[in-house]
Amino acid sequence: MNTWIFTAVVCAGSVAAGVLGALTGLGGGVVIVPFLTLGLGVDIHYAVGASLVSVIATSSGAASAYFKEGFTNVRIGMFLEVATSFGAIAGAMLAGRIPTGALAVIFGIVLLSSAWLAGRPPRPEAPAPPNRLAGRLRLDGVYPTPEGPRRYSVRGVPAGFGLMFVAGALSGLLGIGSGAVKVLSMDRAMRIPFKVSTTTSNFMIGVTAAASAGVYLNRGYIDPELAAPVMLGVLLGALAGAKVLAVSSAAWLRKLFGFVVAALAVEMIYHGLTGGI
Repeated sequence: MNTWIFTAVVCAGSVAAGVLGALTGLGGGVVIVPFLTLGLGVDIHYAVGASLVSVIATSSGAASAYFKEGFTNVRIGMFLEVATSFGAIAGAMLAGRIPTGALAVIFGIVLLSSAWLAGRPPRPEAPAPPNRLAGRLRLDGVYPTPEGPRRYSVRGVPAGFGLMFVAGALSGLLGIGSGAVKVLSMDRAMRIPFKVSTTTSNFMIGVTAAASAGVYLNRGYIDPELAAPVMLGVLLGALAGAKVLAVSSAAWLRKLFGFVVAALAVEMIYHGLTGGI
């Protein structure tokens, strides 16, 4: 495969990754890393470096559209980003010391658990008193629905903050933007509506990725010839995905999230255990 064909294939695959990343809040990196390593034979460290650049592009492209439409909760995103940024730096420092096969297996296990959680029935919406800590931080918000604006209250702030440190560490270690963990943490632990969780995750992942991308750049794992078509493709896909999400149902998005993540998880675990990466 010559350079032009390789670049075109990478760009086309990145567009698809960007659409899925924007729809599910995963950031595109969760698709890019398996696509580059399993499909094109790229070393996983360089794939992770390119993925981190693409995650920043996804966040920039999709987050602006979601903010204009009223889905993204910026206060929640900035508050939780404190934990994810520290976690991302810690994960990036560990990445160079772990074998590629082990990274692939860890990647797959994280994705498989995320898919299982996403496939569980949605929790019943039960009335609850306002959360005192969330009220002090002014994290509660409103998001648009076909029936009009709907208010929501945030729960489990300490649990969500702790899980975001784990999400950040996984981002730095695996280059996935940790959107799977972020979305599920906000959806399950903090009781934030799924569309708000995915859009706020898209807003957050760029900052998380930037925190760890510097470490990868310093180690020489970001190749401009690989990262550029990945970034361009993911950005275009993210902008398209943002338009689709506004008219999609949360139930459909949950199914898409679970299916994509589970399929990629099985592939990564298999190739990591068999030495295919």
